[in-house]
Amino acid sequence: MYLHLGQDIVIRSRNIIGIFDIENTSISKITKDFLGSEEKNKRVVAVSNELPKSFIVCESEGRVTVYISQISCSTLKKRSGYIEEIRLEQEL
Repeated sequence: MYLHLGQDIVIRSRNIIGIFDIENTSISKITKDFLGSEEKNKRVVAVSNELPKSFIVCESEGRVTVYISQISCSTLKKRSGYIEEIRLEQEL
């Protein structure tokens, strides 16, 4: 299944490592260092020019990509839960 992150960006749900609230997690030095390192290595994709609310860490074929999204964690969680509900219904 897929998760829409905003604009034209859609990712495979199985590639998601984590979805994080940017406001709460970016106060940590570890998170700042991680995001800085990923940006330095050109692994950060800004989904929108709007105020960022979350970042999504994904891995595909051994490569990590960080998506910065204007969509909140709670909305992304709801979307991913909706996908899980559809998947479960299809299995029945």
